[in-house]
Amino acid sequence: MSGAGALLLVGGTVLPGDGSAPSGPSDVLVEGDRIVAVGPTAAELAGPSVERIDATGHTVMPGLIDAHCHITFGEPASNDELFFHRDRSTAALVAAFDVQKLLLAGVTGFLDADCLWNLGPALRDAIEAGVVEGPRMTAGMNALLTAAGGTAGRLIPDSGTAAYAHVVGDRDEMVRTTRQQIKHGADWIKIHVTGSLPNRSGELTMWTLDELRSVTDTAHDLGTPCIAHCRNASSTRLAAEAGVDLILHASFMDDTALAAVVDAGCAIAPTFTFLANLADHGHQVGAGSGQVELFRGEIEATAAMVRAAHDAGVRILSGSESGFALTPYGHWHARELEVLVEAVGLSPLEAIRCATAAGALALRMQDGTIGVVAEGAAADLLVVDGDPSRDVTILGDRANLRHVISRGRRVDLDRPWPQRRPLPGEKVGQWATELLTREAAGR
Repeated sequence: MSGAGALLLVGGTVLPGDGSAPSGPSDVLVEGDRIVAVGPTAAELAGPSVERIDATGHTVMPGLIDAHCHITFGEPASNDELFFHRDRSTAALVAAFDVQKLLLAGVTGFLDADCLWNLGPALRDAIEAGVVEGPRMTAGMNALLTAAGGTAGRLIPDSGTAAYAHVVGDRDEMVRTTRQQIKHGADWIKIHVTGSLPNRSGELTMWTLDELRSVTDTAHDLGTPCIAHCRNASSTRLAAEAGVDLILHASFMDDTALAAVVDAGCAIAPTFTFLANLADHGHQVGAGSGQVELFRGEIEATAAMVRAAHDAGVRILSGSESGFALTPYGHWHARELEVLVEAVGLSPLEAIRCATAAGALALRMQDGTIGVVAEGAAADLLVVDGDPSRDVTILGDRANLRHVISRGRRVDLDRPWPQRRPLPGEKVGQWATELLTREAAGR
């Protein structure tokens, strides 16, 4: 018999999250941080003190797992803001403020693979200790880069650290930094395999296979998985050959890279959301038309290969890259499912699995223990108005969330949406958006 603190979700349509079709109506019994029963036995096991939630006419499904979220970035509009307008203490406070928005949007678990300073593990521990309200979290530390840099170009220093980056100069430093990050609590080691160079189009591969293996071998020896930012075909192939566990983007993946991914058994989180937001809505927030066409082309070039990877048995995870001005926290975590359906061609049930059961990898939990509605699984659940198995866009509207249950406890969805004013010096201040020439002034 279940005691005080237990929840009984009554009469909902159960969407398991493992790719199988919804069934019901049915009951789900939660006690503590575990689902105790699903189906007829749930009501039988429920004691008199159990709290009952009427889910009739709604869908009961696992909470979303966002496998690519930058919770410490604070929604910058540029690399300048990210690198030069975020001091350590302010970034920590803002991250603690922002992380609650994920729960309010139905995200009950996320991976923060790289962070400003060393804030990721600290925030994770604060959430687990009940100091900060937030979803389950796994955390990396600074992304490892070579001196050739990353997506921030020359803002990346030739050595040392800046913002989310730690530049490693040789194999010995790669090994030493990997060990240090694990010592300080990193759940994942992130490698920025590609980056941008002046006067070169696209992102180039910045690591050799031997350099990558120095990190992956060291991390794996210490029981820690690796994740890699890869935005061209060669980097995806090298990352797979080096033993990276999760590849972000896999942009422009070709047949050779796909074969390496399949052989290695690694997973992919394509993270189309940032690109899709810029392509579809960038003009509404002042993005340049050149960027729009560039990112739309990247989606088109990559989506077919992601589908091929899925069909070959590669695990596909859902990630939003929330944390930038184009992907603010709490707004776009479910959009990746829409793109997986519309551009990649997955069914709604397949896309939902990417954001639920498949996300067990991101949280470093065993399959079947999270991201599913099943006996013995973690008690992270949503009660949703509508049928996401037919229309995944339902999950992108917070108004459709009737209940969010995190670790067996109800999240207060009736509170006002968290809002704040900009902090002093947080945003880039511009004197003008173009030069005031005499011609522009009409003189």
